Amino acid sequence: MKIRENQKSFRWNLRKLYAIRLFFWMFFFSSVMTVFFTQWGGLDLFQVLLLNSWFFFWNFVLEVPTGAMADRLGRKWSLVLGSLAGTLGTVVYILKPDFRVFMAAEVIFAFAFTLHSGADDALAYDSLVALGRERESKSFLAHMEKFKLGGIIVATLTGGFIADRWGLAAPMAAYVIPSMLALLIALGLKEPPHSLKKKAKRPYGKILVEGIGFFRQKKILGVLSLELAITNAFLWALIWLFQPLLQRDGMPIRFFGIVHALSCAGQILILSNIAKIERVAGSKRGFLLWATLIAGAMFLVLGLVHWLPVTILAVILGFSFGLSRMPVFTSYMNKYIPSDKRATVLSAASMIRTFALVIMNLISGWLAKWSLSGAMTVLGAVLILLTLFSRLEEKHLKD
Repeated sequence: MKIRENQKSFRWNLRKLYAIRLFFWMFFFSSVMTVFFTQWGGLDLFQVLLLNSWFFFWNFVLEVPTGAMADRLGRKWSLVLGSLAGTLGTVVYILKPDFRVFMAAEVIFAFAFTLHSGADDALAYDSLVALGRERESKSFLAHMEKFKLGGIIVATLTGGFIADRWGLAAPMAAYVIPSMLALLIALGLKEPPHSLKKKAKRPYGKILVEGIGFFRQKKILGVLSLELAITNAFLWALIWLFQPLLQRDGMPIRFFGIVHALSCAGQILILSNIAKIERVAGSKRGFLLWATLIAGAMFLVLGLVHWLPVTILAVILGFSFGLSRMPVFTSYMNKYIPSDKRATVLSAASMIRTFALVIMNLISGWLAKWSLSGAMTVLGAVLILLTLFSRLEEKHLKD
């Protein structure tokens, strides 16, 4: 009887994890985030991107400690505390339009993100193992990602209308509802037995040194990792600057989320047809370079053309081609990493990308404070130059 009850609980875990992914990622504020900071918060664009660098810094700092916390307390309580932190962070954001308050809120949100990061995947896998269904893990985790994207798209479609009707702080306040729903659902999870032996968490420095040492042995892995880190850091600026660009050219705030949702749909469309697009591009290398080149060209368009229909199209294409490259790069990188070193090397690659984002956010913010159009022009020109000096070779891109 006890075994049957446990199996029923583990089956319910799988359904609850879908719902937790959906609600936790329902960021109504994402469609107006930059405008929230600049108009409601009174910040300039440099301060906005400085805050994002601060957020990524704390993601890096908290990654290992929160992983250790999840191992000690259990993945269920990691998700509960992460959802609670998301709720608290939201409340702190809207306490007062003050840069120091926003910095505190970013730390709390980084805590929420790192507590959720990996904990739901691990709990899902362990639940499947407990049910004897571990072969379904790839499919199940893919479905969890779809629920995450569903939450993002629903939130971006509605966030602009919430802001237009109740003010720029309203989408932030509205996130309390889905984050609390995620918390309540997480409380109903049952912790399954861990299918993998726990490993001690290693210091950041050791992870980074070992990872970079492996990059030196596998030159192409270093090329892939650095190319992704640098170009992705440039492209990340669009996430924070597309809202001021739309506002510059006269789009009402309530429609911002629609553009964001279409951009997410564009990424899904490209990733769903990657093999066909690679054939059109002529090669795997051709796709990666053309994707960067198209994104760079769209940055130039955003800097030089101030006509709303063109701006909308350029934002969607810049997002779709630029940000769809990351899972493709990651797939190629994995082909060169032995399974016993995978966690170390991928963690080191993630740290390198985080460092690049922290630095480029500051540069992008400084450029945008000087001139929004000028920033897009400079970033676009550099992205195009990066494709001309790319060290990628077709023979290194293995399926």
